[in-house]
Amino acid sequence: MSIADDLRARIARRDITFGIVGLGYVGLPLAVELARAGYRVLGHDVQQRVVDRLNAGDSHVKDVPSAALQEILAAGRFEATADPGRLGEADAISICVPTPLSKTKDPDVSYIIAATEAVRRTLRRGQAIILESTTYPGTTREVMLPVLEESGLKVGEDFFLAFSPERVDPGNPTFHTRNTPKVVGGITPACRDLACALYAPAIDTLVPVSSTEAAELVKLLENSFRMVNIGLANEMAIVCDKLGADVWEVIEAAATKPFGFMKFLPGPGLGGHCIPIDPHYLAWKMRGLNYKTRFIDVAGEVNTEMPVYWVRKVAEALNDASKPVRGSSVLVLGVAYKKDIEDIRESPAIDIIRLLEQQGAHVRYHDPYVPVFKEDGLVLHSVPLTAETVATADCVMVVTDHATIDYALVAAHAKRVVDTRHALATRGL
Repeated sequence: MSIADDLRARIARRDITFGIVGLGYVGLPLAVELARAGYRVLGHDVQQRVVDRLNAGDSHVKDVPSAALQEILAAGRFEATADPGRLGEADAISICVPTPLSKTKDPDVSYIIAATEAVRRTLRRGQAIILESTTYPGTTREVMLPVLEESGLKVGEDFFLAFSPERVDPGNPTFHTRNTPKVVGGITPACRDLACALYAPAIDTLVPVSSTEAAELVKLLENSFRMVNIGLANEMAIVCDKLGADVWEVIEAAATKPFGFMKFLPGPGLGGHCIPIDPHYLAWKMRGLNYKTRFIDVAGEVNTEMPVYWVRKVAEALNDASKPVRGSSVLVLGVAYKKDIEDIRESPAIDIIRLLEQQGAHVRYHDPYVPVFKEDGLVLHSVPLTAETVATADCVMVVTDHATIDYALVAAHAKRVVDTRHALATRGL
């Protein structure tokens, strides 16, 4: 029996230990689904405090209730460790580590390299390695494969290497790890097929593609598509403002067309772990091939300028009341990058607050999901949303349209409102 056939037989019996490197918003939900499917899951994270919390049944990821974690712990199907040496126990390993951008917007694959080095140190025949971290096309083959083959093992025969992009949408009540189709590409067909076999018990729909590069490009296309279309909606907001039209009315009317149009909404700018970052991986890769990704670059410029545009709208609202920005009090509603979650990564609210303070405004914020945050030495605490808090602000700015915010209270007591999300109007206020 070949190594691949032996692995498939053990998959069928669930006689597999599945390793997860990185137990954050991608790795932990995946770990839960794999454990529910019958695998023994060994999670690895470099932060000992995260490991200790997880082993105690305390989830630090909002989309994973502690009860779900306690269920797989009680079943003996999950354990977390900070010891990378234990990765040798795993028959399959999914790498779910961060892939940020540097200050110059170049890819930072240091976490992927560190994870790959850790895997190489315990790599053995029969292991399957799957990268899930979003990255530029070629990373799996050009960065990971040479490191792993330093072990003397041959890919597609002794070990198996694949790429399967994460498609996590934090806070989404409908689509989660199990019911979101999963794209899989392998260095060889055998690598792809084994990765699909490994995921099949835990994921409803698998989408095999011909190579790791194709799989890497799928994720970049998805988020470049969203980035470009959000950029178009944001530019349309500026166009409508200059023409005296209501962009929300225009978009809603356009969305009645049953074909050829997909509704995207304007806002204060891009935030989160994917859309502001992922397209730059593709742009960086193409610059090395002497090609300029014009749509991505222009959309990036438009989206990046939106905090400036909305701060200008605050200044105009204050100016109408003969008040300067300097010395005025501004209450920002919502600092998370999107509604009903606690994540502030790349949130445009941070840029908006910084711009307002640079112009001399006194800024406070309210966010039911973010009690405190720190940015460039600045520490801000969420204030209660009361009639007094709203009434004492010279301007209230809706940046994140959390569903739990009392917009009727805001409408009743605010002197003036700049609503970047159209939150009040959609509620008839």
